Amino acid sequence: MSCADALAKPRPESPHGLKIVLVAAAALVDPQNRILIAQRPEGKSMAGLWEFPGGKVNEGELPEYALMRELEEELGIETRPACFLPAAFASHTYDDFHLLMPLFICRAWKNVPRAKEHSALKWVKVHDLNDYPMPPADIPLIATLLEVI
Repeated sequence: MSCADALAKPRPESPHGLKIVLVAAAALVDPQNRILIAQRPEGKSMAGLWEFPGGKVNEGELPEYALMRELEEELGIETRPACFLPAAFASHTYDDFHLLMPLFICRAWKNVPRAKEHSALKWVKVHDLNDYPMPPADIPLIATLLEVI
């Protein structure tokens, strides 16, 4: 829906009372300017969809440190907050919570990413990201990546 279409509709109600979940995500970019996406495993919500790796920010934790921790847990790679460039953020309401997700670009890490918690990993050219089904919150982030990668 375009902004003009949204303005033509009645004003939406604010989703009061929904828990806000903070998640940090990474667009890992390799030397060929491909981005790593990860497939959500069976048994998790939105199983089979492709996402930018990352995870929940714990209470009192900075997003960059949460992302560093999550990338090690999920992919077995070592990163540092100094390697993260803030690129975009998603703000999306799901049925039972509201997701706020900063997306960081990262071009440097140690070790080869491997799927420790996902069904599969795939390196994808930025202009091909729209060919992969993704969670609703991830989809708007593609436009920013198309501009900056």
